[in-house]
Order: sequence, then structure tokens, then C-alpha cells
Amino acid sequence: MLHVSFRTIYGQVQKKYLKFKSSNGENPSEQSTIQLEHMARSEQTSPSRNSKAGSPFSRGAQHQAKRAAILSRAAKLFNTKGARSATLADVANKLGLTKTSLYYYVRTKEDLIFQCYQSALARLHQSLDEVEVETDNSLERVLRAMERHIEISLDSIADRGDYYAAPLELAVLPEENRALLELEYLRMFKRFRGYLRDGIAEGVIRECHTTSTARALLSALDWSFYWLYEMPAAESKEAASKIRKLFTDGLAPRRSSFEWKSSHNTTNAQPSQGFNREAQNIIKQEAFLRAGTLHFNRKGFSGTSLDDIAESLDVSKGAFYYHFANKEALLSLCYEFTLDQFERITSEVEQTELSPIHKLGAVCTEIFELQNSDRGPLIRYNTITALPPDLRRAILYRTEEIHAKVGEMIAEGISEGSIENQSVLVTRHLMVSSINAAVGIDQWRRLDDLTSAAHDFFDVFFLGLKPR
Repeated sequence: MLHVSFRTIYGQVQKKYLKFKSSNGENPSEQSTIQLEHMARSEQTSPSRNSKAGSPFSRGAQHQAKRAAILSRAAKLFNTKGARSATLADVANKLGLTKTSLYYYVRTKEDLIFQCYQSALARLHQSLDEVEVETDNSLERVLRAMERHIEISLDSIADRGDYYAAPLELAVLPEENRALLELEYLRMFKRFRGYLRDGIAEGVIRECHTTSTARALLSALDWSFYWLYEMPAAESKEAASKIRKLFTDGLAPRRSSFEWKSSHNTTNAQPSQGFNREAQNIIKQEAFLRAGTLHFNRKGFSGTSLDDIAESLDVSKGAFYYHFANKEALLSLCYEFTLDQFERITSEVEQTELSPIHKLGAVCTEIFELQNSDRGPLIRYNTITALPPDLRRAILYRTEEIHAKVGEMIAEGISEGSIENQSVLVTRHLMVSSINAAVGIDQWRRLDDLTSAAHDFFDVFFLGLKPR
């Protein structure tokens, strides 16, 4: 299914997953103190004049400095190589340590991943603490929190500070640790959503579905560490201000009245293929791909078993091996299947008579509906590090080609006036990230109507946050 030369793409999509700041953390068993440790990084860098712990001769200070260095280096590796693929030996080698000495600070690789992710979430809370001190304006709090996220990533890219691991592979962790991180994310999410609700009450943020809008805004930043790294430095410096402009004003010009158009439905009923063996095999393969995608999204690659997939389809494991060589082959084809769906939708919408802004809206709506129906879901890119490097690069190359079509729609709309003059590249990256995260929205809100839910989710891109 891949028509791309690995040799051609080797140098083009080499740097997936970025540097994304990380600070110091504590052992999972020390839950009572870990958050204080993370949130007090300033106490390490600027200790009290009378603090013995701040002395460079203090064993405690040395221990914390070494722990911070380990977490920062690990976070960089997890963002560039993937948490699943990176090893403790990789971390030790980068720090000039032996693997044995690393065990003084962490018990296992899962322990290290947990500490890095906990550190990243603590830094997000710290950012919210900072913006709450800086301003009482709820709209400003939303925008500054997003700007702070970008600034943290840019600081790590420029080696001005620690790296923070993007918590995208929670499925590799034990259930207990995963649950702790999910609760901490939920606490952060509620704080952020609270700004939206307060802003609506204050009249500085327009009426919106606050849960959907918060999800769209936060998930838009999920992969920022990657695309900021790939972006030219001169342009990445402006990313925070471009995000502010996009989510303040939206894509729809304020002089116009934007309304969602009816979804461009590309789903057609297929005639019965009961006596067509080849068609029946395709239907069965697609059933495996959808089931595999669902399990990979929920449990990660390592946590998904072929028994789970076969059982969910009420078939034997032998039926799986009739269609796929192994679990790795299934994962790679799940990515191909996802890209086929994305490409099909964008290509069909491109052929309509809709204006560019409504084409963009139709693509978002169609993919959202697919993600949250029995025709989906699409694969989350959290599992891509489970693929061999050459295949991974090929998939990323094709992903870039397909996602570029979203940018072309935005550029065309700016040219003909239906879309406000926003950054094409930044907007495209943010929108595609939100599209990828739209799966499972029913875990966050009721889904009485998929089309309305899609509009609730994406309207912050089109209408912004500022009242019109």
C-alpha cells in the first residue's frame, strides 16, 4: 500500500516527537511529596540564602539536581524516540551513567515514564498558577495558558531549560499509575474549562459548549513539540502570537456571519456482497482494522493482545492470521486505513461547490462523525513508535502529504476572502491535532447528535473565543 521510497523520505521525516520540557520528580511511592517537589523547582534554582539544602555541598541538592537531569534527558528521549521504544540504557548512555546507577533514582522504565509524565502535568498546573497571578481576565487566562505551553516547548528546543515529556503513551503504564495521571489531567482540564465558564459569565468569551471547546483547545497542542521543532526558527518564534490571534478571532471574518453548512455525507450504502468472496475478505479485513484501531487507541500497542481483538469480533485467532501476518502488520495497516479515510474525505469534499471555509468545516465534521461512529475510529498517533523506523517514516511522509490538503483549503480561503488572514501552517497543525483527538468524545459529554457535537468541538477554530 506504500508507494513511497524509504530512501527518499529518510531525511525528511526523521525527527518525529520533539523536545518538550521535563522537570524533577519523585518516586511513585512518595505520593505525599511529589507534587510539592515538582512545583517548587524555583526553590532548587534559587534557594534561600540560609538554606543548607540549597548548598552545592548538600547531598539533598545534589540528589535533586541529578534526578532533574535524568527526567529531563528521559523526557527528550521519550519525545523523540517514544516512551515505548526508549530504554533505561538509552537514558543512562545519554547521561554518561551506568544502567545500574540509574536504578538509584528509578525502579523501572515504567517508573521513569510515570515520573516524567507527572512532572509534565505538574508543569501545566504551574502554568495555570502563573496566569492566574498575572490576570483576572478569563479570556486572557485561556490565551496565556496556551501561549505558555508553546513558550515552554520553544525553551526546550533552544536548550534554555528542561524538557517535558508529552504524556501521550499512558497505555504503557500500570493501571494504578495511569489512573493517577488521568485524575491529575482531569484536575487540570477542569481548571482550564473553568476559565471558559467564568469568561462567558463575565461577557469576555462568547457562548460555547465549554467541555468540547476545552477539549479542542487542549488537544490542539498535543503535538506542538513536534511541529515547532520542524518549523523554521523565525516562524516558530511567532507561534504563540499566531495561536492567540486564531483563538481570539477565529477563521471566519468578523464582517461575515458564519453558519455551519449541512454535513457533506460521503457514506453510501453498499450492495450485498454475499457471493463475492474478495469483497467479503475486504469487509472482514476492515472489521479487524477497526477493532485493532479501537484496542490500540485504548490500550496502546503493548497492552493490546490478538486474543482481545479476536474476542471483540467473536472470531478465532486463526481468522486473524488468515488476514494479517502479526500484530505489527495489523498496526501498520491501521495507519494506512486511517490515512485512506482521511484522504477519501478531503478529496470528496474538495470536489464540492462549497466555499473554502465551508469545505474546511465539512472535513472537520465528516471526520469527527467517522471518529465517533461504527465506521471509526481513526488511529491515534501515540502508537507510531511501535512500528519499525523505515515504515514509521513512510507513514509520516504520507501523513504530511494528506494533512497538507487542509492547509491548502485554508490558504485558498484566505486568498478569496472567506477565511481571515491567519497562519496557514500553525492553524493546520492545531486543527489536525484536534481532529486526531476527537475520538471518544462520548467519554466527555453526551452525544445526542453527532453533527451538532462536531460543530461544538470545532467552532472555536471558526468563531474564536471573543464575543462577536
